[in-house]
Amino acid sequence: MATFLYRIGRWTFRRRRLVGSLWLAALVLVGVAATAAEPGPENEFSLPGTEAQQAFDLLNERFPGADAQGAEARLVFQAPDGRRITAGPHRETVEDTIDQLARGDQIASVTDPYAADAVSEDRTVAYATLSYTEQSSGLTDATTTALRDAAEAARGTGLTVEIGGSALEPQEELGGSTELVGLAVAALVLIVTFGSVVAAGLPLLTALVGVASGFCLIAVLADPLGLSSTTSILAIMLGLAVGIDYALFIAFRYRSERAEGRDPEEAAGRAVGTAGTAVVFAGLTVIIALAGLTVVGVPILTRMGLAAAGTVALAVLVALTLVPPLLGFFGRRMLPRGRRVPRRPTPMPTPTPTPADAGGSGLGVRWARFVLRRPLAVLLAAVVGLGVVAVPALSLELGLPGDESLPADTTQRRAYDLLSEGYGPGFNGPLLVVVDTAEAADPQRAAELTARTLADLEGIASVDAPVLDEAGDTAVLTAVPETAPNTAETGDLVHTIRDEAGDVEADTGAEVLVTGSTAMNIDISQALADALIPYLSIVVGLAVLLLLVVFRSLLVPVKATLGFLLSVGAALGTVVAVFQWGWAADVFGVDQTAPVMSLMPTFLIGVVFGLAMDYEVFLLTRMREAHVHGEDAHQAVVSGFRHSGRVVAAAAFIMISVFAGFIGLTDPVIKTLGVGLAAAIAFDAFVVRMAIGPAVLGLFGHRAWWLPRSLERVLPNVHVEGEALSRTRPLPAAEPAVRVPQSQSSGG
Repeated sequence: MATFLYRIGRWTFRRRRLVGSLWLAALVLVGVAATAAEPGPENEFSLPGTEAQQAFDLLNERFPGADAQGAEARLVFQAPDGRRITAGPHRETVEDTIDQLARGDQIASVTDPYAADAVSEDRTVAYATLSYTEQSSGLTDATTTALRDAAEAARGTGLTVEIGGSALEPQEELGGSTELVGLAVAALVLIVTFGSVVAAGLPLLTALVGVASGFCLIAVLADPLGLSSTTSILAIMLGLAVGIDYALFIAFRYRSERAEGRDPEEAAGRAVGTAGTAVVFAGLTVIIALAGLTVVGVPILTRMGLAAAGTVALAVLVALTLVPPLLGFFGRRMLPRGRRVPRRPTPMPTPTPTPADAGGSGLGVRWARFVLRRPLAVLLAAVVGLGVVAVPALSLELGLPGDESLPADTTQRRAYDLLSEGYGPGFNGPLLVVVDTAEAADPQRAAELTARTLADLEGIASVDAPVLDEAGDTAVLTAVPETAPNTAETGDLVHTIRDEAGDVEADTGAEVLVTGSTAMNIDISQALADALIPYLSIVVGLAVLLLLVVFRSLLVPVKATLGFLLSVGAALGTVVAVFQWGWAADVFGVDQTAPVMSLMPTFLIGVVFGLAMDYEVFLLTRMREAHVHGEDAHQAVVSGFRHSGRVVAAAAFIMISVFAGFIGLTDPVIKTLGVGLAAAIAFDAFVVRMAIGPAVLGLFGHRAWWLPRSLERVLPNVHVEGEALSRTRPLPAAEPAVRVPQSQSSGG
């Protein structure tokens, strides 16, 4: 593979104008297609095969006039100064508002709070429910504007009016201050790493090209594949982070090759053949981890994983094919200032291996030597430290975000709080109980028995009278729990209802199903928990095989996997401490503690595993290269840090800053992943890969690179350390130190 990528690097460098034009044309093409594409849907938390989804499907079949998962709005009215909402002027305002909205488009039904007895016990709060014929993504601007205008008009009379439900799904907009700060920090790290503003701009430019291409492709596929805005933001987050890192590694290797005296085209070829090979395998681990999310069986998680995997694949392609042309266009400006002036060609002595301890005493080298002198102490300190940080993860509670997780200044959150105060905490998470009476001898009796059974259960605050469809074969009941939607008590209540439903079914022949957003969230959380071990087994197994091929060692893949588990544990501990316990909540903009989003641990594991292997590949590649070329085990570790420690640290800082830049968004999925991923990268890069990794290698010595002969014969040799390039194209003895022909300044 190294030889193949070497040829790609040389060809794209030589044909840089052609390659650059093709990339520009492709970007324009997908950009035009994206502007004409239909928007994707909102986040749909559905899970085929679960009881909650089965009930939703049954409702859509038996009640064809309305979408059971269609958008809904709750218009909440509160009288001022503790007055009654039933007073004449206030009641007139409420009824006028409801009448006005009922005449709008896309309205399936509207409830009158006074006729439906939807007034709180103290008579200060009332609410009206608006059901729409479309999901929130299908609502027109005119429909949502009419809803906002009606609420604003009612506020003008002195009432407090807030809008809850899914009709006004908050739309996340990129380009805020936190994302820009993240990019600014990444740019600063690149400038410090390269010592040149122009050179620092190359990884940013290529990452933006990859992200823009991925974002436009997702926009084109959003409607046919059901990709939500959250999916796009996640793809941008990951694509930007890995795109910068992958380009950074190749550009940094290019400068190293130039420093050794190779001409620009040869240096580009070797950079892609060596660092590019590491990029390919690092990218493959990320893609495997993200694509592996399909085994979980949750549609939204599958779409997120595949979209993010596609964006990472684009980042790899950009790094391999666009970075070399830009190296040619940037010319001598990619080099440090002291090496930009062309020097007269001088004979270059044949390089001979030098001990890793000879010369070079940068921070990375000093740290590596410190770890190798005290490997056991460093190993124990790092493992214990990560273990302590991971302790909160033992209290992990899962759920799906609702309006309670939104910022306190949003109308959805204020509506949620008003309903909780007026009707109890469980009112915001009603359970929808569907009774399929098609096989029942007496449908009415089956529905009434279900209602009585629900009313007798502990934890049920109220049960509405059953409503039958026109055919009389389906009844729907609404049961309000006494506890909030995301509590463990509500989850236990759902399981209790399903257990009690068996008695009703045996007595009447009817089938009783529990659904609603609360029940759906519980089912999804359970499915994710059940799928976690199979998912881990598949992803870790494939990645271990990949690392076995890359490093031809038994210890390295095992060490990498165990280190990843420590990183994930510490990251989940951080997430629990912030979002569930409220530690440093103000710093991260967390207004309300709540269970961690159920999708988050699985997605975090997939992403972190892939990214953790990135640093393992980039750092260990240089160590193996030194070991293959004759250095002993300890010298190889020091060489790895000398050549890659600085760039790996820079890449980690960049990735952390990019992920942290998304913490300021209001979307709970993005915010939680931003914190989790930033913490995971910090723990993995600086503790696991730069402390635990060299400590383990120091303890095992040369045995760390041992591979049984039987496996050595079977496994392909991909020459990730560039050994094949050394055999096929040796460095000429009289290569100039930095050859920059005056006639081709753009190429040098």
